[in-house]
Amino acid sequence: MYGHKQENVHFYASALSLRSLVYSPNVYTVSVDVDGKNYNAVMKEIQFHPVKDTIQHIDFQMIFDDKAVTIDVPVKLTGAAEGVKAGGKLIQKLRKLKVSALPAKLPDYVEIDVTPLQIGGAVKIGNLKMDGVTFMESPNNIIVAVRLTRNVVEEAPAAAAAAAADLPLLPLLLQNQPTRKNNFVCQK
Repeated sequence: MYGHKQENVHFYASALSLRSLVYSPNVYTVSVDVDGKNYNAVMKEIQFHPVKDTIQHIDFQMIFDDKAVTIDVPVKLTGAAEGVKAGGKLIQKLRKLKVSALPAKLPDYVEIDVTPLQIGGAVKIGNLKMDGVTFMESPNNIIVAVRLTRNVVEEAPAAAAAAAADLPLLPLLLQNQPTRKNNFVCQK
């Protein structure tokens, strides 16, 4: 465990006691008791054994009430996007956001309501505002978007063909045009 202008604190704990902290999508501030002294901290980094996949090492950063801390916070989507109802596909590009805030202002998660998103619409980091929280990533990064699906794209030509079927038939003038040939070269 390390902290600003603090001496490093080395300790060990069983992997079982850290299980709920490590194997969770949530971010927690923890109170660590080492030899009767309490430290408030956040988990910053974890290392796993390359073959056994067991925890080898965890870094905790001490947090103080008057110092901002930077952590990754999960993104939680709510609502049903209008663009999805119209045939689009909801794509979540970022699952966690790097934020900086005082420990009292740290959010558990960033909640985004996707209900107003139409096809082609997106929510960028620059669209988010939280009191006392600074987003550390580029404001142009897309968090979630609604994109066109193949079905929506194919419906447009079908609608055009249906509209063309309502038009009166006109005589077509056929012209002799050279036929295009595609040549493919194959090698073994």
